[in-house]
Amino acid sequence: MRIDRDTAYALMTEWTQSESLRGHMLAVEAAVAAYAEREHADVDLWSATALLHDFDYERHPHLGEGGHPYVGVAHLRSLGAPEAMCEAILGHADHTGVPRTSRLARVLYACDEVTGLITAAVLVRPDKSIEGLTRKSLEKKFRDKAFARGVARDDVRRGAEELGVDLWEHVEFVLDAMKRRAASLGLDGSSGRGL
Repeated sequence: MRIDRDTAYALMTEWTQSESLRGHMLAVEAAVAAYAEREHADVDLWSATALLHDFDYERHPHLGEGGHPYVGVAHLRSLGAPEAMCEAILGHADHTGVPRTSRLARVLYACDEVTGLITAAVLVRPDKSIEGLTRKSLEKKFRDKAFARGVARDDVRRGAEELGVDLWEHVEFVLDAMKRRAASLGLDGSSGRGL
């Protein structure tokens, strides 16, 4: 069974009630889809994978067997999801030990943590808008270890390295992708997230 973007979105919203976690998956989708477009990959598959990479986290937050992302991947496999999707989702979590061998897996991993840094940087801006956020500002916030402590800087660096791209060019690419979807990500300064 092919899990297209609409099916993935429905599944993600069924399993995830948290607006911030939904927003995270939508932000990762924006970045991953932008890479898919640039690389002439299957945008629908890449978007669906990004939307579902954390969809089981709210229900099964513990790591390891019986937790995230194993439960979600087992459910996806029961639906007949493509193995490329399942392997990328398993690979985005270092604790699974699943190697990131596909381009999709590497892109998903590279985009995951950096979207958190960007979102955190937007939310501390007075206007709560991504529009004026710059790469230079993100570089400064990245160096400030007290800012967005939950963002694993080593994972951000490793993601760009595994992708074979310059870290700050990658961050800027993800920032631009998120800017194009600012309204639907709730990062345009308006109140509420427009899922």
